[in-house]
Amino acid sequence: MQAEALAFAPADELIRRAAALIFDVDGTLAETEELHRQAFNHAFVCQGLDWQWDRTTYKDLLRVTGGKERMRSYHARLKVGPPLSDADVAELHRIKTAHYAELVETGCCSLRPGVIELLAAAKARGQRLAIATTTSHGNIDALLSQALGANWTAAFDAIVAGDDVRHKKPAPDVYLETLARLKLGAAECVAIEDSANGLISASRAGIPVLITRSMFFRDEDFSAARCVLDDLSELAAKPKK
Repeated sequence: MQAEALAFAPADELIRRAAALIFDVDGTLAETEELHRQAFNHAFVCQGLDWQWDRTTYKDLLRVTGGKERMRSYHARLKVGPPLSDADVAELHRIKTAHYAELVETGCCSLRPGVIELLAAAKARGQRLAIATTTSHGNIDALLSQALGANWTAAFDAIVAGDDVRHKKPAPDVYLETLARLKLGAAECVAIEDSANGLISASRAGIPVLITRSMFFRDEDFSAARCVLDDLSELAAKPKK
């Protein structure tokens, strides 16, 4: 397969002809960001902070990748008091992560349309699957153990989270590490993302990107993506002549 042919194929061809599909998690596999927002607010209450992130505030804060980084950025914007200590940030993040897992375990956050079908079709074609995300391993496990079962990790050849690399998206680190673990070239893979930061990250690693629009990021600039879909159900298999 020629890299150029893969890069400029229509969405279904781009996906079918890749050696590996690399998935972002939040917003891409499931609409999790609203649960993350609620979990952050829960942590703030638990720690006696008067912070309250409404959807508009949270959408703006999502420009900052990483939950700990997001809290530090918000506190800096307030210009009140000294920076949060590492211990304070760690405790807030611990409470937030635990509450997020509790919310997910209620079954209120299913995978987005087309995700299950795409994962199954990719496996049937013999394609490799990977995850490259800014979120934590704990958050990934909370979501996918609920959606795919306790043995969900067996479906993926590489799982790289934000804490596994030095720089989070939009830096390319998470994708470069994923390529290294897969032992594949960038042009052999397709990254499936929902945000501009994710698009930039994968593109900097040289990987063609397919965007699936999500609730918080649907209006961002995706002009550099190979394909932009409303959701992955648009990739439903069609009979080939």
